[in-house]
Amino acid sequence: MFDGSGYQDPTPGAIAYYYSPDRKGAHPADHLANFSGVMHADGYGGYKKLCGNKIIEAACMAHVRRKFHDVIKIKPSLIADEALARIGVLYDIENRIRGMSADVRRIMRQRHAKPVLEELKVWIETTLPTLPQKQKLAEAMRYALSRWTALSVYIDDGRVEIDNSIAERAMRPLGIGRKNWLFAGSDKGGQRIADILTIIETVKLHGHNPEVYLTDILARIQDYPTDRLNELLPWNWAPIAVHEAG
Repeated sequence: MFDGSGYQDPTPGAIAYYYSPDRKGAHPADHLANFSGVMHADGYGGYKKLCGNKIIEAACMAHVRRKFHDVIKIKPSLIADEALARIGVLYDIENRIRGMSADVRRIMRQRHAKPVLEELKVWIETTLPTLPQKQKLAEAMRYALSRWTALSVYIDDGRVEIDNSIAERAMRPLGIGRKNWLFAGSDKGGQRIADILTIIETVKLHGHNPEVYLTDILARIQDYPTDRLNELLPWNWAPIAVHEAG
């Protein structure tokens, strides 16, 4: 399955939300207790303790790029402009390989993106000592270098994106929703919101209208054969009119 922003994959994609009452690191540790693989996230410290033998950290290049943008917002900087231009080359490569298989993406990244990324690191390491260390430009460079291993993970794994933008876009409904509902009311309320958003955003991921999907599912699910319930999952579902026509 290809949702327009990743890679070709026969495994259906999904967006899942988990509720926690605060931002303590114990919560993601609990949510991911049985997980192994690549964890693509921002720089939130609560994730750091999770990375090790079972979990590989992949960092977000968009956060690095944003740091250099912030420098330019304060005042023009030719050095920050060059950093953004170099990062832009990496994104140009991603645009060319979007929607390809994970294996092809890996090969193309190793061939085209890896030299650019390595040159960027050398350039930062060479330029950083020449800058006033308290300036935001130096902070942006140190931020990048401190995450370099995690920033490079995507080069050797075609399943991994260059940044965490897919997950960040999936968080936008929460930001909009908070203005409307303000409080979940209780922990159970928060868990219900997470469950509902999981369904809605996964339905949208597969190109369906959530209102149409839920209206159809709620009308049919009670009498639907239990051994065929998988037909109602967002990646298998089709409106009832389609089934009747078939």
